Amino acid sequence: MTPIVFTDLDGTLLDHDSYSYAAAQPALDALRRAGIPLILASSKTAAEIAPLHAALGLGDWPIIAENGAARLIPGAAVSDRSIYHRLRSTLDALPADLRAPYRGFGDMDDAEVARITGLPLPGAALARARQYSEPGLWSGSAAGLDAFLAALGAQGITARRGGRFLTLSFGGTKAGQMAAIMRDLGRDTAIALGDAPNDIEMIETARYGIVIRNDHGSGIAPLAGEATGRILRSTSPGPKGWNTELLALLGRLGVTEGQT
Repeated sequence: MTPIVFTDLDGTLLDHDSYSYAAAQPALDALRRAGIPLILASSKTAAEIAPLHAALGLGDWPIIAENGAARLIPGAAVSDRSIYHRLRSTLDALPADLRAPYRGFGDMDDAEVARITGLPLPGAALARARQYSEPGLWSGSAAGLDAFLAALGAQGITARRGGRFLTLSFGGTKAGQMAAIMRDLGRDTAIALGDAPNDIEMIETARYGIVIRNDHGSGIAPLAGEATGRILRSTSPGPKGWNTELLALLGRLGVTEGQT
């Protein structure tokens, strides 16, 4: 068995309000001692993830950014925004009644993104440096949302619901990127952790999944794998739940220091 861990960030490894991962430090240390790769998989931009990736000492391990729309190597240039601009153009070409209730990051300035996310202004600027996807808030009706998504779908745009935002992209998923990374790193046993609907595919595709309690959104409904114990569910939210459940799973799997 050669394990690899994939984790969502906001509300999972990172506290929903403080963005701290301090409560997860014991499990992070256990992964490091065992030589198990930790892959950050988030709707955040590569520019946002890079400082955290460096702080965690994750070396050359790849990053899954923008909800799976991209798989990037740390340090790679972040400059081409052509896909993002095409996405925004397609969004803005929708009929006004469909477009109006959706307010994406491209419709906001740094101050507004900072206010709705709790990020400092420099962090909000990084969050708006999109290359592949557009997070936003929907303020219309459920029927209007269905029509909005159908119109976008006809243009090849998909939508995924995260802990805070509805994120639009031209495709790519955390689960799809996970499979490619496992092949590249020669790993055969994936452990995936997440707290929101956009993490479901990743959790269900992994050999072992951990659903982190979400006190700030819709969370994840019961999954089939929970009945067999393949998918676990934390009792604590955020990094505290991440730490407790991952340490327990590593112990169950007999993972020891220096194993891989």
